[in-house]
Amino acid sequence: MHSPRSRQSPSGAEKTPLDKVGELPVVVVAGLGPAGPEFTTPAVRDALMSAPSRYLRTERHPAAQPFVSAGVPTFDHYYESSADFEQTYGLIVEDLVAAAQAHGRVVYGVPGSPTVLERAVVLLRLDDRVQVETLAGLSFLDLAWDRLGIDPVNAGVRLINGENFSIDAAGERGPLLVSHTWSNAVLSEIKLSIEPEEGTRAVICHHLGLEDEQIQDVAWEDLDRIIRADHLTCLFIPELSRPPAYELARAASVVATLRTACPWDAEQTHQSLVRHLLEETYEAIEAIEELGDPPDLEASELLEEELGDVLCQVLFHATIASEEGLFSLSDVAQSLADKLIRRHPHVYRNDKHGEQTEVDAGKVLANWEQQKQFEKGRTSLTDGIPTALPALSYAAKLEKKASTVSFGVEELLGHSPYGSAVESLELRDEQDYGDLLFAIVQQATAAGVDPEAALRKAARRFRSCFVAVEELVRQEGRSFADLDHAARRSLWAQAIDEAQA
Repeated sequence: MHSPRSRQSPSGAEKTPLDKVGELPVVVVAGLGPAGPEFTTPAVRDALMSAPSRYLRTERHPAAQPFVSAGVPTFDHYYESSADFEQTYGLIVEDLVAAAQAHGRVVYGVPGSPTVLERAVVLLRLDDRVQVETLAGLSFLDLAWDRLGIDPVNAGVRLINGENFSIDAAGERGPLLVSHTWSNAVLSEIKLSIEPEEGTRAVICHHLGLEDEQIQDVAWEDLDRIIRADHLTCLFIPELSRPPAYELARAASVVATLRTACPWDAEQTHQSLVRHLLEETYEAIEAIEELGDPPDLEASELLEEELGDVLCQVLFHATIASEEGLFSLSDVAQSLADKLIRRHPHVYRNDKHGEQTEVDAGKVLANWEQQKQFEKGRTSLTDGIPTALPALSYAAKLEKKASTVSFGVEELLGHSPYGSAVESLELRDEQDYGDLLFAIVQQATAAGVDPEAALRKAARRFRSCFVAVEELVRQEGRSFADLDHAARRSLWAQAIDEAQA
């Protein structure tokens, strides 16, 4: 007996068995065409006019007005109330699925073509609750090729999202057709994302197929100055003299050349470069401290240089690792981007209704630390703090980690013979704290005590006690979120007593 065949989603995930598809409610996505009503096909017009359940994505399209006048509702209210486009499209999908389940069939009208730049359609195709059918319509691409006089296949044109231009166009030299250039701010970001050579130009296509259609060939520096862009604006770039990320790729290429052509660079290893990474980092920190508020131009130029030196170290380590067959600069960047997305679920992971969870900065930091602990299989928040850090930085790192679970300075001071003395001081700003630390260093030195060693030992004691508290919390089957201030202090006192026993 054969099991029923199944649909496959674009991601490869198994979808609804084919013998069940006919039982699902249907969402018919109809393309209105790229401009006025004359571009809407009779099939699409009939479907939207006759369907008992029908919607338009937006009335902000020249072909939408006949249907709006006929009482077809739109989803424009979601564009006005949602935090971002992804939330908007998630809400549209939920409404369409609900309508399809209630009526068996719903028609959804979208600008242009159902298969071109329609995020909600992508989400619908991935949704197991409905079956998707399409009624084809011309897209803005068809008019663009006509007006530009270009065969996109023979010319090898690549379609780019203007909102992600610096990423999507990275490494590309053209020709490019850029969509989603819906505002002059987007055009400005595109303009500033590269350093073009003299003579670089682009073609702005505005209101294609309408009476006020404009095709403007412009110099790169005038990209955001000629036309007031809107949702019916796109951009054609015949050639990019220097693609986005060009300079980063150039720097990586220089480092790779140095590894083969310069005797000193060729001898370097991960280990031999450690002190250089440390030195460059300290120099960058010094440049940041000299930046000023507002930033001084000369100081900012120095910071630019110092950050370049830090980047040089990253490029060297990535190049060496690539030579060893371990990882490349691309892998480093991908791992970083993936980690940042994974550790910011409040930004990148909406719930099924498209709503984002509101959190404050403290909650963000706590989530970051908990996610890191889970990913790396760590049993303590303090795992991963380098013990080779200078004592003051080491102590600050420990306190900061503990504070993410509302545990730290209050517990420590509450059971320190010097806690009340420190709390009674009127310390107002950075200078006061600096003077106090310096006075303690002077006193320790005068007493023959190494302040670095003394602080390191105190930090180790704190770490040991905090790890003990974490274990006590685990043994009780609780979390730090369950503990009030009194409970935290009690556990801290217990950990200290056990450490001194």
